Amino acid sequence: MNKISIAIHGGAGTLLKGQMTAEKEAAYKKALDTALEKGYAILKTGGSSVDAVAASVQLLEDSPLFNAGKGSVFTAEGSHEMDAAIMEGKTLQAGAVSLITGIKNPVLLARDVMEKSEHVFLAGEGAMQFAKSNGYTLEDETYFYDELRYKQWQDIKGSDSFQLDHSVKKDSKFGTVGAVACDVNGTVAAATSTGGMTNKKWGRVGDSPMIGAGNYANNATCAVSCTGSGEFFIRGVVAYDVSCLMEYKGWSLDEAASEVIQKRVLALGGDGGLIAVDAKGNISMPFNTEGMYRASKTSEGIKEIAIYKE
Repeated sequence: MNKISIAIHGGAGTLLKGQMTAEKEAAYKKALDTALEKGYAILKTGGSSVDAVAASVQLLEDSPLFNAGKGSVFTAEGSHEMDAAIMEGKTLQAGAVSLITGIKNPVLLARDVMEKSEHVFLAGEGAMQFAKSNGYTLEDETYFYDELRYKQWQDIKGSDSFQLDHSVKKDSKFGTVGAVACDVNGTVAAATSTGGMTNKKWGRVGDSPMIGAGNYANNATCAVSCTGSGEFFIRGVVAYDVSCLMEYKGWSLDEAASEVIQKRVLALGGDGGLIAVDAKGNISMPFNTEGMYRASKTSEGIKEIAIYKE
């Protein structure tokens, strides 16, 4: 039986250690632990890696602590535009949605695109029509309202500036969420979900829903979910770059992931991190920011829940 493992993240870049209260830290770690254990329980009973990553990300979307689903940030128009992607490493099947509104769990809609359509990526009004045709009900705007998110938006509303959710100048919540897993059959999967940037304009889309940029899975190499400055992750095709270094250079998961985050993304001028797992169940979680909300667990009994560089 293959080693099973799962890793999740709630965004890179965190409160500076001096600004993080014990209560906040405990809340983040509890949310991460709950999502981690949900996904791991599925793997432990022989469930698929796709089921595991979808379940973990769904719980993170349901938490107001993270910039995805319920905790999504406000756009320049005062709305919430969400993106998500999911990919399975055995068949390279993938699904993604972008610029969707009112959907409680974008990751589930992305999965439906993968499993119930002939397409990979649906956006905007078309994605919403697909959701409605598959029985999704739209949540009221009040479901996504969060006081801290609203204050973030008010600080820069009406200006041309926008704010990446993990930037240091913030004093509240962070991050794109994601999960990667390896199941008993050695099949890997990755899922990523985000609420984007505060005060974003013009239908901006980051790396999270883009297969190969912010999310990727291939049994021959690894599954990757990214978090950080999306424009740079898109230009660096980061998730696929990790896979390529493993496939064409024969590097280990850790070597490939570290090279991309600690050298290549920084060289482009970007920051952030990623979580990755290979088909043998090995995990890597590099980041080049102050911290990254992250957690992992393997069938060898190794479990980690962390925020800062340990």
